[in-house]
Amino acid sequence: MKEAKIRLFVNWPLGAGQAVAVTADQANYLFNVMRLARGAQVLLFNGQSGEWRAEVAETGKRGGVLICAQQTAPQIMPPDLWLLFAPIKKARTDFIVEKAVEMGAARICPVQTQHTNAGHIRPEKLTAYAVEAAEQCGATFVPPVDDLRPLDKVLAAWPEGRLLFWADEATAGQNLPITGPKGAASALLIGPEGGFSDAEKSRLRALPFIRPISLGPRILRAETAAVAALTLWQTEMGDWE
Repeated sequence: MKEAKIRLFVNWPLGAGQAVAVTADQANYLFNVMRLARGAQVLLFNGQSGEWRAEVAETGKRGGVLICAQQTAPQIMPPDLWLLFAPIKKARTDFIVEKAVEMGAARICPVQTQHTNAGHIRPEKLTAYAVEAAEQCGATFVPPVDDLRPLDKVLAAWPEGRLLFWADEATAGQNLPITGPKGAASALLIGPEGGFSDAEKSRLRALPFIRPISLGPRILRAETAAVAALTLWQTEMGDWE
């Protein structure tokens, strides 16, 4: 039996003997691009049931059927961490979403700030990037990607008990690390390329659930700041051992 090297996210129940119908796009990838034939092995996950090895039972140009055989990995949920960020240029926003998935964010929350230079996003496209990242990195969970929402409305409806670590450019070089109990409900806030406005900074500093943090002695680009903040949080409070 050849080792399964392809992983697919499916919106389908998974379990021993379960038949899984693939979409037209998945069928094109599996049978036209990757040239899989009947009997080939594929790894499947649905965000709830872990990872399963499945066998190609039917192939077609617009669809196909896979049969689940054996669970190969348990369901592993990420820690309760949200990533809030202001969208930037397209490829760099895609990068942030990809890295958030790889590094274990549980929810991805684009926010509109006064200096955000991307007026709109396509959540379905960002979700597709999240799915692709999960397929490639071995994750068994795909974090949801929210619609773009104004930062002030997000803050006004902030859930009680969730900390918000704010990567404030003004703290560069200061000793303001991420600290807190392992697994505590948290979020990270990364600003736009132009930084937060004075009004936004004043409001953030006044909120009781805000924790300003420093990401080192230099001011980072937005996508670099997201990766740095995720790394620091996972090291101190997340599931990195």
